Amino acid sequence: MARPSRPLQARDKLAFLLSLVPWLMDNDRVTVAEAAAHFGVSPEFVRSSVQLIAVSGIPGETATYQPDDLFDIDWDAFEERDEIALTNLVAIDDSPRLSAREAAALIAGLQYLSGLPENMDRAALGSLMSKLSRGASATPSPVAVEESAEPDALLGRIRSAVARTVQVEFDYRNAEGVFERRRVDPLRVESVDADWYLRGWCHLREAVRTFRLDRISDLVVTDAPIEHAAGEVRLPDVLFEGSPDDLEVTLDVEPGALPLLADYLPAGASTAEHAGRIRTTLRVSHHHGLKRLLASLSGVAVVVAPEDARRAVAEWAAEGAARYRDAG
Repeated sequence: MARPSRPLQARDKLAFLLSLVPWLMDNDRVTVAEAAAHFGVSPEFVRSSVQLIAVSGIPGETATYQPDDLFDIDWDAFEERDEIALTNLVAIDDSPRLSAREAAALIAGLQYLSGLPENMDRAALGSLMSKLSRGASATPSPVAVEESAEPDALLGRIRSAVARTVQVEFDYRNAEGVFERRRVDPLRVESVDADWYLRGWCHLREAVRTFRLDRISDLVVTDAPIEHAAGEVRLPDVLFEGSPDDLEVTLDVEPGALPLLADYLPAGASTAEHAGRIRTTLRVSHHHGLKRLLASLSGVAVVVAPEDARRAVAEWAAEGAARYRDAG
């Protein structure tokens, strides 16, 4: 908040108070001078605002203001050392909080975001993770997301090719494990959860195709300009488009997890409640893709049909459990 050139109006003072209280909560104990410098106002304005906070609150059950119904500060520190420290918060501590599990999930997501090349300035993300940890109803479980330099390097090179509008060549491993050399006009880079995808015009297939970055190897960024610009070809709004060869799979999904399947649900897909879950049908290109999808929905989605899809997922899960037993 910049130093005002005109007398502050009531709405300006309210905006300042709404900013000051959370800032004081985050910084525990600060001097009046530090607060004035942070918000770009005079020390006198900070002092008068702090005094106003100390007589603000919400009436209790008796409809009158009792001591616990008002904000309070450390008056000795304020009057003797010009320090500000909130000692009683009203209503803020009573607001709904995230559970420890919810906070841990959000912190894990923020750690993943902090590792992406476009988020090299991690100060804001770090501050938000700290607030989530402090604001949860219980201490979140420690989580860590391992960073990988290789995917970041590959992602950076492909993004550079998109920005320079030059073609790329690479070996691509398809769902059957077969490698093919592709020459592609890179048009867009997108992500779904932890997976990154390149969308571009494939000269081998003579059509727009989507490539998962973790299946790309031996990438070469050429100097040849692309032949098909993004404005000249149709890039679907959804990342995955169905084909006649796709597998139709029926799932029972927890209602809160249904939005996670948005990219896999065909247009007009039916949904119906079944035993407290949502039954719907999606399309995947192969069983391997289905297994990867179910891995991200552990405990919240169950394959209902067809039987070969159920069997493929069950065998895959059993193999994974066996490896854990062997490692133990």
